[in-house]
Formats: sequence, C-alpha cells, structure tokens
Amino acid sequence: MKLLILTQYYPPEIGAPQNRLHELAVRLKNKNIHVEVLTALPNYPKMEVFEDYKRKQKRQEYIEGISVHRSWIYVSKSKRILSRLLNYFSFVWSSYWKGRKLGEFDFLLVESPPLFLGYSAMALSRKLNAKLIFNVSDLWPESAEKLGLVTNRHLLNLAYRLEHKCYAKASLITGQTQGIVDDIKGRFPDKKVTWLPNGVDVSFYDPSKIGESDFRLKNDFKPNDIIFFYGGILGYAQGLEIIIEVANQLEDYPNAQFVIQGAGPEKEKLQILSEKYRLKNVHFLEPVKKSKMPSILKAVDIAVIPLKNLDLFRGAIPSKIFEALAMKKPLLLGVDGEAKKHFIDRAKAGRFYKPEDTESMKAQIIFMLENKTELEEMGVNAREYVSEVFDRNKIAGGLFDTLQNM
Repeated sequence: MKLLILTQYYPPEIGAPQNRLHELAVRLKNKNIHVEVLTALPNYPKMEVFEDYKRKQKRQEYIEGISVHRSWIYVSKSKRILSRLLNYFSFVWSSYWKGRKLGEFDFLLVESPPLFLGYSAMALSRKLNAKLIFNVSDLWPESAEKLGLVTNRHLLNLAYRLEHKCYAKASLITGQTQGIVDDIKGRFPDKKVTWLPNGVDVSFYDPSKIGESDFRLKNDFKPNDIIFFYGGILGYAQGLEIIIEVANQLEDYPNAQFVIQGAGPEKEKLQILSEKYRLKNVHFLEPVKKSKMPSILKAVDIAVIPLKNLDLFRGAIPSKIFEALAMKKPLLLGVDGEAKKHFIDRAKAGRFYKPEDTESMKAQIIFMLENKTELEEMGVNAREYVSEVFDRNKIAGGLFDTLQNM
C-alpha cells in the first residue's frame, strides 16, 4: 500500500499540522505502508526559507525514514492578500509539477487548509491514479469569513465552490474534530466522513521520563510561583489579549505568573499592551523545538487554552491541549463546545472560563491559585483521558484499518 501526503507545512517547521502529519506518517510507515510526503520549502512562521534549504539543497530528504519531496514556494513577510495568495498558489503550481513525477500511489492525503491545495490534490490524484483523502483541520473558508480575515466576496465564492468540488471528488473525507465531521456530514450526507483527531505521543510526553527541568531557574521564577503557560501561535483567533488584561487585575496574587511562548502576527500587539500596563507578571518567550517542550511543560503549573468567542470554535480542539494533558498539566480552558465536553465535563482535567470574558477567567484563575491540591488530581485525570482517547498510535491504527477497507 502506497500513500502520498500533500501538505504545505511539514518539519523541520514547528507547528501543530507539521507535528501531527509527521507523527501520522511515521506510524503508518511502521504498519508497512509506503509513505512519502510532498511539501514546500520550510519557511513558517517567519516567512523566510530556512537557511539549509535556500540554494536548492534538501529538495529530497529522509526524516525518520519518511521520504520528503520539496517544491518551490513564494515567500513574503507582507500581510497583503495578494502576497498570501501568491504564497498559496505558488505551491499549488509547483507541487503538481513535482508530484506528477513521483509514480503511482494508492492514496493521496491532502491537508486543508490551505484549501487551494485542493486544486493540486485533485489533479495529482488523477495523474498518480490515487484515491483522494481530503483531511480537514479547519473549515476554511467558513472560518476565514467569520474571523474577518477574508472579506472579498468574489474570493469567498470561489473558495466555497472549490470546497464543494474537493469534497465531491474525495473518496474519503477526514475531519480533525467531531464538530468538523458533523458539519461536513450535514452538508454532504452521501460522502464517507470519519474522525481523524489530533493526538499525542504519550511515551514522548511522559512526566515520569523527564528529568529535573531548569526552566524556572533560567527564567528567574520563584519556587512558590504558579505559572500559567500558553505555548503556540500568537494569532488573532486565540484572543490572547485576555491574558494580559487579567494579569493586570491580579495585583493581590503576586505568585501568579503568565508565560506566553511562541511567534505570530499578534505578538507585537500583545507586547505593547503588556508594556502599557507595565506588567511584571507576563513573560514573552521565543518558540522552541518540539524536543524542548516536555521539559518546559513539566516545569509549569497550568496550561492556558484561549480562543475567540465564536460559534465557529465550538468544534475546535487546539492541538496544544494534548501535550499539556499528557504531561499531567490541568487546563484553564477558554474554548466552549467540543473541547469543554472532552476535557472539562468528561475528563475533569481543568477549569473552564467563558471565552473572552475577563471576569470569568479571573475567577477561575483565583480558584486554581487558592485550591492547589485539586490541580494534582486534575493532572492525573488529564493523562488518563488522553492516553485512552487521543493516543497517536490508536489514531493511526484506526486510519490504517480504514485504508485497508477502501
């Protein structure tokens, strides 16, 4: 059985889709599926091609036994819509011309977004005689429209037509959350749609295997500090300004410290807001490689998971949740819907606050600061739940069974 994964984002880039797809590829390879990846020159999140890949090096390489083919992509730091479209469509074009030379495959799994990669995926599935699997990690363009990121009606109509065509051509549609699966099933009742969630390598994120962390010492935290940690993309959808606003209201709790680690378009804005309030309890740190995350998570106390208060996000499960739970860290969760149902209602692995509600978030932070003994119990619940429901080995096994029956 041969599978080609088509994605714009892949290691050595750092990020949720990069990690998720690579972990899936490795596990399918271990089940004797021949897996190859067709992706772009790595450039995310700084929108600059990595130094080792600039002069036509590493256009074909092996990462943990996975053959990775890379094609050209237009990269610009500009946030203009034209630059973003050139970024997407340059890889659509180059991936097709690179991919058509790779030989035949049984399946082609394409990651969306970016939705426009569906053009290349549909053409390649025909050329390579492969059944198309359309993997949806975000309901684009619906999310882009509701977030106000794309307002051009012509472009939105084009995207909605493309979405419909991609689903219609797919032999299998996979959704990252149950909310995505239910949405697509509702609109395309005749299509085969299955849940292919994100998850976690519970053997890698295992606090019992991690030695003493120097994270607190390196960043000058005191032994009695309670560290609320956000690690990930600093984007618009996350609504991270709520952390700054609440941190500004906790002068009576000097041991409450907030770490915001990552990069993204909202970082400068967040830093300016923190400087405006002259906050000493908010700390901005640069993103790190995946290998560093277990040690960092072991050192912090609570994982903060915020999103904007939009109906769109009721089906969202931010990927950063899984690693934190596997490391026995309770959640301060500001995501209603599917995430709350899994990790608060069922797992009892944290506390929920109403998204974008500063008073609600503040109340839950104070509860956690004043009820430290409950944090340990939440952490135990957390690891038990993700080990049962979101273990990457079990997820890959489910997809393997599905492919065998197609």
